[in-house]
Amino acid sequence: MPQEETTRQAVLDLLRHQQLGVLSTVGEKGPYASLVAFAASGDGHHLYFVTPRTTRKFANITANAAVALLINNSINDPEDFHQAAAVTAVGIAEAVSPPELDHVRGQYLARHPYLEDFAHSPSCVLVDIRVDRYILVERFQNVSEYRIAHDLDHSA
Repeated sequence: MPQEETTRQAVLDLLRHQQLGVLSTVGEKGPYASLVAFAASGDGHHLYFVTPRTTRKFANITANAAVALLINNSINDPEDFHQAAAVTAVGIAEAVSPPELDHVRGQYLARHPYLEDFAHSPSCVLVDIRVDRYILVERFQNVSEYRIAHDLDHSA
């Protein structure tokens, strides 16, 4: 199997099995990291999360849409140095627009049904990260990259 396909499969595996990620944004006061519950589109080209409109993360996204989301399978054990994998999704974040809102919210709630009230709250916004690339780190120092070709992307 070619390296790019191996990387793509490892990324999709992490997206399927992990529910939380650390979102990195940048605002007036500098970098900021937040734990978010995410869901991914089937092809991994989009990552979604919900946040209140009043949060620092959303203010940062509004000012600078470039974000990174770190997702990993570590268990805080010494074996993580040999077995854990982490992927950083790099992309552009924006609020999901009304025509797509119900469909995307459905995808998100299929993954996180216990967040239904939160996801439907008028004070919250559903955010779409349009992923440009994934950077995968396995076995502590093996790094590979998977780039998304959005000009071929016709699915959410």
